[in-house]
Amino acid sequence: MMGFFSLCVLGMIGVGVLFGCVFLYTVATGAFDEISTDQQEKTVTEKVIGGNRKADDKIVIITIDGVIVSNADGFIAKQIRKVAADTDVKAVVLRVDSPGGTMAGSDYYLHLLKKMKKERRIPVVVSMGSIAASGGYYVSMVGNEIYAEPSTITGSIGVIASLYDASELFKKIGVEATPIVSGKHKAMGSFSKPMSEEERAIWQNLIDDSFARFKEIIREGRKELANNSDELDKLATGQIYTANEAVAHKLIDGIGFLDDAIERAGELAKLDEKQYKVIQYKPKLSVMDTLLDARAPNKLLSEKTLSEVTTPRVYLLSPYVIPVDTTE
Repeated sequence: MMGFFSLCVLGMIGVGVLFGCVFLYTVATGAFDEISTDQQEKTVTEKVIGGNRKADDKIVIITIDGVIVSNADGFIAKQIRKVAADTDVKAVVLRVDSPGGTMAGSDYYLHLLKKMKKERRIPVVVSMGSIAASGGYYVSMVGNEIYAEPSTITGSIGVIASLYDASELFKKIGVEATPIVSGKHKAMGSFSKPMSEEERAIWQNLIDDSFARFKEIIREGRKELANNSDELDKLATGQIYTANEAVAHKLIDGIGFLDDAIERAGELAKLDEKQYKVIQYKPKLSVMDTLLDARAPNKLLSEKTLSEVTTPRVYLLSPYVIPVDTTE
């Protein structure tokens, strides 16, 4: 009995040593850092969640959730590219559950979605989840039609650059920043010094330019608002809206759940409801990914996300995501 027990213990020790060696090798070679980012998603797999499993035609659900940051090799981009390469996909439901994110990220995914839609000539129906605000509303402009759930929060049409001045705190704790710069505006946006009026004007110009683009994207996506600039200006104050308010203001087309959006996508694609299957994409994770739980595509605050939201830049974000004092 003791012999068997000893073998079990030795076996467990051996497995532990092997795993430890693999782990140390991974860290030493930098592989740990590589698999800790969304950039190493190798494959995207399909999961049938409805419809006729034997059908060839597909309606695919592309998901955009959490804070939006630009990632050319991330899960969102891979979903879009997979649809673009699959001729069996006849329609797309874009499921958006996001408070927004960076201007660059929102713009990039909208670009990919528009390109996919144009090349494949397929309808896209947007299904909004609990929140589709600011950048989440921005990417929704690809939709032929947009539907929100009864409790959805949307809108927040506006742009923000969340900057902070901690210079007084630095003085109190005896810290002085001494940046070496190539030009007087190179350190613009630093929280270690007060913002000058000239710098504020530069940031405001950047915000105004980005805001003008946001409204132009809405005019392109919402024909109901395309020729009514005054109405759009009234809506584009950064305010969030309920689903009922969004319908009344023509920001969306109607109220419905994901199933309703799927059904509508099938109608727009002129598909028989018994002759298509509904697909949702999933990332295929390696054994190491599963053990480390480091690359789940829906993580709200990945390393990349934290880097993006803590760097001075232009954001399309619902107000509560980044704390900022907007009082006059």
